[in-house]
Amino acid sequence: MAMTVLNVAYPLAPVGPDAVGGAEQVLSALDRALVSAGHRSLVVACEGSDVAGTLWPIPAESGPLDDAARQRAWTAQRRTIAECRRRWPVDLVHLHGIDFDAYLPADGPTLVTLHLPLGWYPAVALQPARPDLWLHGVSEAQCREAPEGARLLPPIPNGVSVGDDVGPHAKRGFALMLGRICPEKGIHLALDAARQADVPLLVAGRLFPYDSHIRYFEQEVVPRLDSRHRFIGPLGLRRKRRFLAAARCLVVPSLCPETSSLVAMEALSCGTPVVAFPSGALPEIVDHGRTGFLVKDVAEMAEAIRAAAGLDPAECRAEAVRRFSLDRMVDRYIAVYQRLAARAQPAPALRALG
Repeated sequence: MAMTVLNVAYPLAPVGPDAVGGAEQVLSALDRALVSAGHRSLVVACEGSDVAGTLWPIPAESGPLDDAARQRAWTAQRRTIAECRRRWPVDLVHLHGIDFDAYLPADGPTLVTLHLPLGWYPAVALQPARPDLWLHGVSEAQCREAPEGARLLPPIPNGVSVGDDVGPHAKRGFALMLGRICPEKGIHLALDAARQADVPLLVAGRLFPYDSHIRYFEQEVVPRLDSRHRFIGPLGLRRKRRFLAAARCLVVPSLCPETSSLVAMEALSCGTPVVAFPSGALPEIVDHGRTGFLVKDVAEMAEAIRAAAGLDPAECRAEAVRRFSLDRMVDRYIAVYQRLAARAQPAPALRALG
């Protein structure tokens, strides 16, 4: 039976195949899968988003992303969600933003995916009182850090495309660091390690206009750049996968507990090993010594960047195909959608869904 699902994005970042953030990429994959399976997909996201279903846009913020911008976005988000639900017979609302509680609908079957570390959410937001509101995480490592009293369904692990859109690629000499430009991603440490390793490093990603992000970029990243260690800005999906396939390794120097590193999964699917700090779920993704290296400091990271060229790209890709299938992730979400939309039951009765 066809469903109508309303996916709601974090209001300050666009959604689409070329999106930078993991939450936006997962939402985009679900939107495409719903349309492909014959369901109606509605998406509330900021202007500039690229969706397969029907976009209900809110104004994109063009200036600094400060408290005033958040308040404007939340007001627009609440108004647009309400209007969408009036216009369409929505079977399920699916929220993806860290700020979901600021525009959470008051009723109706609602699923919230917690894409970020659970400690970053207000504790009260992880204890839903409504019987038609369910929350879940994206990895076992993330859910092990749940605060006391949190009510979560079993996690649905993220997945990435493991198709043949990027075939075998000649490896180049550069290492790649890819992600949002912000302090918790540890970009300055990747630059330091690449310099110690005497290996070129390309830093790709988007700098959002948050004051702390701009200050970090100007003070910690820019002074470390030179002709061999460059910032190349955001990459669209196809360019990103070409760069990943050509890199000697992906460097993930994250200083926060990564809930599920989509870019690490993408690198492996392109046959590229991952060099990372063992933050959050990264030890669940990287098989140390086979598909990459888990390191404890900049010195070990430098050694691993040099050693990564000796790892087998075929092993990396085979592991991605075996463990990180996008189709598996999508199938689990749609199965949960169907059950939650069929009848709103108390969350404890649905623990078997995982």
